[in-house]
Amino acid sequence: MSVRVIVADDQEIVRTGLSMILDVQPGIEVVGEAADGRQAVDLARRLRPDVCLFDIRMPGIDGIEATRLLAGPGVADPLAVVVITTFDLDEYVYAALRAGAKGFLLKDAGPALLAQAVHAAAVGDALIAPSVTARLLDAFADTGPAGPAVQPIDPLTEREEQVLASVAAGRTNSEVAQELHITLSTVKSHLASLMAKIGARNRVEVAIWAYETRRVRRSAESTTSAPDQRPG
Repeated sequence: MSVRVIVADDQEIVRTGLSMILDVQPGIEVVGEAADGRQAVDLARRLRPDVCLFDIRMPGIDGIEATRLLAGPGVADPLAVVVITTFDLDEYVYAALRAGAKGFLLKDAGPALLAQAVHAAAVGDALIAPSVTARLLDAFADTGPAGPAVQPIDPLTEREEQVLASVAAGRTNSEVAQELHITLSTVKSHLASLMAKIGARNRVEVAIWAYETRRVRRSAESTTSAPDQRPG
C-alpha cells in the first residue's frame, strides 16, 4: 500500500511542486494539500494520513505549532510529521523536533531524500537532513537544555554509546550496521534498548538526548578513533 501524505505550504507553487515530486515516487500518494497551518491540522485530523509534510513559516498556525498539535507529547494518537523549510536555522530544527516532528529537511534536499524521509516517518523512523544534523548537535551541545537532562534508567553499554553517536549523526540503521560491523537486526536491538533506557520515543528524541547530555562528541570521537570490532 502507498504511503498517504498531505502537504502544507503557503506558497502555491512550492506546495504544488512538492506534491508533484512525491506523487511520482514509488509507494507514495499525496491525498491532500493545505495553504496554512490551521487548514493543515484540520485536514490531517480528517484524513489521518500516514505522513504530514509541513513548511515551517505559514500564516496563522505555523508548521511547528501544527506539528505540536498533531504529534506533540500530549497527543493521544500522534501523526507522523516531517518538517521542510528553506531556512537553515538551528532554532527551527530544535523547535520542530521538540514539537514531535519525525524528520527535518531543507527544500533543496532533492526527490530521493524527500521520499526517504517520508518512507522513514511512515514506519516510525526519523530522518534529519545530514547537512543539518552535525551542526545542530554542535550548536546545542554547549548550551544544553533549560533543566537537567533525563538520565538513563540503566547505564548504556559501550555498543549503545556507539549506536547513540551514529544515530545522532543522522545515519540510518543500515549505515550504523555497516559502520559498526554488526547486523541490521543487532542495530535495531541496541537502538530499542537505548530508547527504553532514556525514555525516547523515536530516533529524533535519541539525537536530542545525545546533545542534551553532552556525550555526542565524546562517543563519536571514540567510535571514530577506536571502533569496537566485537560482534553485537
